[in-house]
Amino acid sequence: MKPAQIRKKIAETPAKSAASGAGSALDKWRPMFAAEMERVDKLIESLSESDAGLIPKLTMHLVGSGGKRLRPVLTILAAKLCKYEGERHIRLAAAIEFIHTATLLHDDVVDESELRRGKQTANHVWGNAASVLVGDFLLSRAFQLMAQDGSLKVLQILSDTSAIISEGEVLQLMSMGDLAREKETYIRIISAKTAQLFAAGCEVGAVIADAGDAKENAMLEFGKNLGIAFQIVDDALDYSAKQEQLGKAVGDDFREGKVTLPVLNAYAKADKQGKTFWERTISAHKQEEGDLAEAIRLIGATNALDATMAEAKAYADKAAKALEVFDDSDAKQALLDLLEFSVNRPY
Repeated sequence: MKPAQIRKKIAETPAKSAASGAGSALDKWRPMFAAEMERVDKLIESLSESDAGLIPKLTMHLVGSGGKRLRPVLTILAAKLCKYEGERHIRLAAAIEFIHTATLLHDDVVDESELRRGKQTANHVWGNAASVLVGDFLLSRAFQLMAQDGSLKVLQILSDTSAIISEGEVLQLMSMGDLAREKETYIRIISAKTAQLFAAGCEVGAVIADAGDAKENAMLEFGKNLGIAFQIVDDALDYSAKQEQLGKAVGDDFREGKVTLPVLNAYAKADKQGKTFWERTISAHKQEEGDLAEAIRLIGATNALDATMAEAKAYADKAAKALEVFDDSDAKQALLDLLEFSVNRPY
């Protein structure tokens, strides 16, 4: 893929999101960070170029798939909230996005996924080996950007994050199909896999601004709780929204046998027949035609989604409270709007 094609692919992504109704909070505040995100995009573009043509193809397959790119935006907004003036947040936002993209490539191989946001996954198109290797390349690019930043504290935060994400993947693999899993284990998994990168992206924005321990910890707490709430809602939507709203096939988690919070809540309240259904479809992973519809019915009958959303909102409240240490500003309001969108989004 030529540089001009890569640039066009990145530039089109926000427009596609907006056209599908996604990212309303992002669209509202986009003028605040548009120029910086353009620079992040150009850096991603330049570092995705390679003589190995499969690297830019695979990278842009994901970048151009309609994602909202929340993580680099959070880094930019965190830096703004902490009144940072400089250039370091551009490199670090790009590093955050490279880590995220690498984990998506690896996740889809582990999960044997065929669709992501309604598009064929990279591993389905190019194979598992290509996806794993390009994911490794992107992770290496992220570490190059960390090294260029020169801060040992930033390097520690982001390298720890990479290890924690991998640990979360292994923990999820170890507990696949385990309906006896405690909710605490579920929270540990999504805290590692999803929330850790949200938290790191917010924290480094405060670190480079020399905001001090209190504000650095506040940004860490905001990002962590936002990430947990975001993932809980994502898991709930897999059983509640139409495919057009989600941008992916409803029931992906169910078909992959994932034990998410809606399933845990439904299983806890199920009668004997319902428990037998979940044990067959999730624990034994033996699914038949019509099982997804029955899963959605059982989740509705046990009010599992209401319980799930209540937990998401509790984490969102913790995230909002973490921002109280900051004075009111446009950056603070943008983060609060993103938080509200993350919990209340219909997709």
